[in-house]
Amino acid sequence: MSASPEVSVVIACRNEEDNAEAIAAAVIEQLEQVCESFDIIFIDNESQDRTVEIIRGMCARDPRIRLIINTRNFGQMRSPTHGIYQAGGRAVISMCADFQDTPLLLPEFVRRWRAGTDIVLGIRESEKSGAVLSFMRNLSYRLQKRFGDYPIIPNATGFGIYDRRVVEAIRRLNEPEPFFRGLLVETGYQIETIPFKRPVRAGGRSNNNFFTLLDFALNGLAGSSKNLLRAPLYVAFFMGLLTLICLSGAILAAFTGRSVQLWLLAAMIESQFCLLFLFLGLLGVQIALVSERTRNQPLVLERERINFPAGY
Repeated sequence: MSASPEVSVVIACRNEEDNAEAIAAAVIEQLEQVCESFDIIFIDNESQDRTVEIIRGMCARDPRIRLIINTRNFGQMRSPTHGIYQAGGRAVISMCADFQDTPLLLPEFVRRWRAGTDIVLGIRESEKSGAVLSFMRNLSYRLQKRFGDYPIIPNATGFGIYDRRVVEAIRRLNEPEPFFRGLLVETGYQIETIPFKRPVRAGGRSNNNFFTLLDFALNGLAGSSKNLLRAPLYVAFFMGLLTLICLSGAILAAFTGRSVQLWLLAAMIESQFCLLFLFLGLLGVQIALVSERTRNQPLVLERERINFPAGY
C-alpha cells in the first residue's frame, strides 16, 4: 500500500489486551466503507499484559496496522500526541482503544473533513463518574474558561479527525506536555462537533484514577493559560483588602481598649501563608513547563516500531 494513506488512525493503548483486536477490526470495518487507503497506528505506553504481543500478530497479518512501542510510560498527554505526529495520513483520527470513542463516527468524520472542515470532534453527551471526579472535571472546565487563553470544548476528549495542516501547526508549537484538545482550539482552525452517547467500556479496566485525572487537569490548565501567572495578583488584592480590614479592626480595638493581638495575627496569616500555599503548586507546574522547554526533550522515546515503511 502507499506510504502516505489518505487517513491515519492513531490509537493510544496501555493494557488493552481485551480490546486491541476488536477495536482494529471495528475501525477497518468503518473506514473500508469510505476510504481507499488508510492505516492504523497503535502506540503502546508500556503495557504490562499481552497488548504488544497481540498487536504484533495483527501487524504480521495486515500491513495497514502499525505499532510504536515506547520505552516506558510517558503519560496520556505525550504518548498519544507522539503517535499523531508519526502519522502520515492527509488527515489523522485520534481515538482510544477501549471503545469509549465509538468507531461508528469515523465515516462521518471523514465525510466532513472531505467537505472542507479542518477539525471534527466527537463530543460525549454525558460523563458517568463518581461525585468527586465529576466535581474535579467541572472545576477544571470552569478554571480553564476563567483563566484560559482560549475556550475549551466541554466533553471533547480529542476524539476526532484533524487535517494534516492542523497537526503540523501543533507540532511547531513544540509543547513538552501537549494538552492536545486545547491546542486544537488554539490553532484557530475551523472546528465542527458531533455529539454521541458514550458507550460502556468494552473490556479491561481504565488506567485513570483520581490522581492521574488531577495531573491531567493541572497540566492542561497550566499548558493552556498564561493568565494563571496573573491570578496571584487578584488573590493578593483580595487578601490585601482582608489584611487592611484586620488592621483597621486592630486600630479600632486599640481605641476602644480591647485586645489587638487576634486582629494582628489574622492580618499576618492572611497576608502571607494563604498566598504561599495556594500558588506554590500552580507556579510549580508553570516552572516545570519552562524547564521542559529549555531541555527540548522528545515527547517519548521509542523502543521499537513495526510496519513503518522507509520515509514514513
